[in-house]
Amino acid sequence: MPRAYSGAVRRQRIKKIMKLAKGHYGGAGKRYRMATESVKKGGVDAYVSRKMKKRDYRHLWIIRIKAAVNMRDLSYSKFIDGLKKANIDINRKLLAEIAVSDPSAFDKIVAIVKPPALN
Repeated sequence: MPRAYSGAVRRQRIKKIMKLAKGHYGGAGKRYRMATESVKKGGVDAYVSRKMKKRDYRHLWIIRIKAAVNMRDLSYSKFIDGLKKANIDINRKLLAEIAVSDPSAFDKIVAIVKPPALN
C-alpha cells in the first residue's frame, strides 16, 4: 500500500495558524513553530479578557451608581439594601445609565429607597 502524504491537510493547518498569527511581533508572525505558541497564548488571553471585561464593566457601573448616590446623601450599600427591601429589581447597568442620563428619574428611585429618617 502506498504511503499517504498529508500535504494538503498540513498546508491548510499551517495557513490557518499563520493567518491567525498575522500581525504578531517578530518571528511569532512569520515562523510556524513560534506562531503556534503565540496563537495559543493569544487564545488563552482572549478568553481571560472576555471574562475580565464583564468584571470591569460591573465595576464601572458600581462606581457610577456610588457617585450618584453619594451626591444624594446616601451610601451605596444602603441604597442597594433599600432597593432589595422595596422589591425594585433593576440591575446595576440600568441604574448606572439612569444615574448618568436621567438624574430626575434617579432622584425618584432614591426617594423610594431612602429610609424615612433620612428623607
